[in-house]
Amino acid sequence: MKPPQPVPNIAALPLSRPFVAPEELGRLAGHATLLRLGANESAFGPPPRALEAMRAELPRTAWYGDPESADLRDALALRHGCSNENIVVGAGIDDLLGLAIRAYVAPGEVAVATLGTYPTVVYHIHGYGGRFASVPYARGGAVQLDALLERARTTHARLIYLANPDNPSGGFLPVADLRKLLDALPGETLLVLDEAYADFVAPNELLPDFIDPRVIRMRTFSKAYGLAGARIGYALASRETAATFNKIRLQYNVNRTAQIGALAALDEGVFIAGVIDEVARGRADYASLAKRLGLATLPSFANFVCIDLGTRERAEAMVATLLKNAVFVRKASAAPIDRCIRVTVGCVEERSLFATRFTEALATLDANPALP
Repeated sequence: MKPPQPVPNIAALPLSRPFVAPEELGRLAGHATLLRLGANESAFGPPPRALEAMRAELPRTAWYGDPESADLRDALALRHGCSNENIVVGAGIDDLLGLAIRAYVAPGEVAVATLGTYPTVVYHIHGYGGRFASVPYARGGAVQLDALLERARTTHARLIYLANPDNPSGGFLPVADLRKLLDALPGETLLVLDEAYADFVAPNELLPDFIDPRVIRMRTFSKAYGLAGARIGYALASRETAATFNKIRLQYNVNRTAQIGALAALDEGVFIAGVIDEVARGRADYASLAKRLGLATLPSFANFVCIDLGTRERAEAMVATLLKNAVFVRKASAAPIDRCIRVTVGCVEERSLFATRFTEALATLDANPALP
């Protein structure tokens, strides 16, 4: 007897895993621990007040969190100068991206993004029955806004996804370019602006806080705030869009401890500024390391740097060689920047260890005549 089958569009999907966890990679490579420089986690931990607040409330973990995240939404509304009805809290941007695709891209409709950008958005597009249309990065890793717009026009796309700063390239589009994008945005198209790394950009270089019914802006506590494992982020959107999200989101989508930690973290401005400063120093360290070794880096405004190995084959070999030596990094997935590995900024000691192992790995690659 044939067992019950999934619906046809799900049955037709290949098994897709946007990320293989460092824990699994470590097990496969036979390492108990890895130098974790591949997932863009914060090497500097959560803010002290966030840890203190979460520890104090752990005995109440038997309680559900507030499904409306009211206290956190109130604090975020004050920060962004909007109403709490303009804010939806989710289990990280990954959760919020799924809501955006599910709500605004019907099965068979198109969503547009740069080929090789943050893979979870493509995962959701396919999972909810949408069609993915793309344009490549420019050779130097820049997002091609004009091409994205043209692709959206020709496909009658319902949604454009744009990460700014970009992941995996680290590039950043200035305010003037984003204003041109908004001015030219097709009437039927929603812009999802993923600002996961916005904390690493000077506030005056970002779009000012605003509510536009054509735009959903997404932020996270995973990067500068060091709460990646807590899984919490939020979307800024029109009241209508936020209400649409609230129709379909899980009511207990965010855990209580994450809500408490995120709320306390908002008061840790001095700590966050220190993280941002150290990340800038780390990016400079990686750029200097690459230059000493005769390699280039892509400009980065995030908490990672892409190091250019010249070819996809050499980048893949570098990732594998580093993993053999207990270093976890990732690489860009799509041409033309699949020639690059992406390295998260670690603390001083982690950056020093990476420099040693990367230099050794590069010597191993250079000694292999089979690599182009």
